[in-house]
Amino acid sequence: MIPFLRKPRLLIFVIVLFHIVGYVGFALPATRDLFEAIVPFHLLLMLGIIVVSHHEVDNRFWSFYLIIYFAGYIAEWIGVHTGALFGYYAYGSTLGIKVLNIPLMIGVNWFLLVYSTGVLMHRAGLKNRWLRIVYGALLMVALDILIEPVAIQFDYWHWRFDAIPVYNYVCWFFVSMFMLLVFENFGFKKQCWVGPTLLITQMVFFAALNIYPL
Repeated sequence: MIPFLRKPRLLIFVIVLFHIVGYVGFALPATRDLFEAIVPFHLLLMLGIIVVSHHEVDNRFWSFYLIIYFAGYIAEWIGVHTGALFGYYAYGSTLGIKVLNIPLMIGVNWFLLVYSTGVLMHRAGLKNRWLRIVYGALLMVALDILIEPVAIQFDYWHWRFDAIPVYNYVCWFFVSMFMLLVFENFGFKKQCWVGPTLLITQMVFFAALNIYPL
């Protein structure tokens, strides 16, 4: 690994830059289709940044990644095929290749959110693990509230009855709690600000598309 690629400031700069460019690309009708098409590549880039930034990328880290990836994928499969989690919805084309009607990138997205939130809760200095889990889950619900209108507009997914059910947010809270509990049980040492920056930048990105879509 080239040493300068591991510098947190450089990685933070890349995260912020790509979200600024993404905001403009999504907001402008002339470039919207292109930026929808490259969403999966953006998620893979963010995954690469998180991997590079993590201290001690070992089998334990990859085990955590796989658990969250498949837990997220299975949760979404249950939601799409039964409505028992989140409600009745279906994925569009923006998140890329689907298997069993679930985008392969959705597991990556769950990992990015859970990892970034887990690290942020530790950086916030909360001593009680259950407070970290509950506050982290609430933060992830807040992010989903910002994501939902944008996701519908840009063909990430669509709700069957054209309304976002409250049940979706309830499920997001408890699924997020479970995944953050997994994060806590892996006992990663305190990480740098790259993960939290990704989470905060995503919140600003989706808030901006909701409030001021250009």
